[in-house]
Amino acid sequence: MTAHDWFIEHRTEYAARALDAAEMSAFAEHLAGCDACRAAVERIESELRWLPMGVSPVTPRPGLQRRILDHAVGRAPGRFRKWSLPIGIAASLLTGFTGWQLGQQASRDPITSPIVSAPARDAGIDARLLALQDTVSIMRQAARVMQAKIMMHGQEGGMVIFDEPRTHRWNVVVHGLPAAPIDTGYQFWFICADGMVRGTRVSLDRSTPMLFTTGMPAPSCKVTGAALTMEPMQNADGPPQGKTLAHLML
Repeated sequence: MTAHDWFIEHRTEYAARALDAAEMSAFAEHLAGCDACRAAVERIESELRWLPMGVSPVTPRPGLQRRILDHAVGRAPGRFRKWSLPIGIAASLLTGFTGWQLGQQASRDPITSPIVSAPARDAGIDARLLALQDTVSIMRQAARVMQAKIMMHGQEGGMVIFDEPRTHRWNVVVHGLPAAPIDTGYQFWFICADGMVRGTRVSLDRSTPMLFTTGMPAPSCKVTGAALTMEPMQNADGPPQGKTLAHLML
């Protein structure tokens, strides 16, 4: 491996700010004289920039992000694997969504009330942790990550799907979209070989990404993709009738 090969291999880690301080400094110096690496890093940064972050960022300890990535993809330090970018995306999405969700629950959830017994409070916390662990396990074991950008009213949002084949489940994140107009709603669909199968009704606003876990429809439906549409509220059954916002094929 040449010196330049190292920079090529670690472009994504630089864009995700996952390198150590010395490596970040060396990479920045390299970018000043390498147009190809600079263009590649700018492209990766632009792809990461549109992902939602629901909490205010804090500066991690040096090397923390890299150690998290190493642990998540099960690699030895210093090795780079193709799933670093999807795992980084997963971490960003999950951190942002979870930070918002827990912040909201802290103000209204009876688990946080001082009048709730300790066992009940502990049981609620355990349930949340198990749910988060299950969500993370799907992201960590995803065989592929699919994403689509959605433009609405001049604003950019998107849909990201983490496909975990072992349990045949998806983690789906929809973000950056305004609340649906009156009498309409966002609808998630499975695209099957013989038609569309209705999935989860998606409720969100621009400031709140929605993350949900879904299993596959009936075995008779061979899933070939997914879609997000804007549907009339009265269309509770049958095929899609509204505007297609995102369309992803496996």
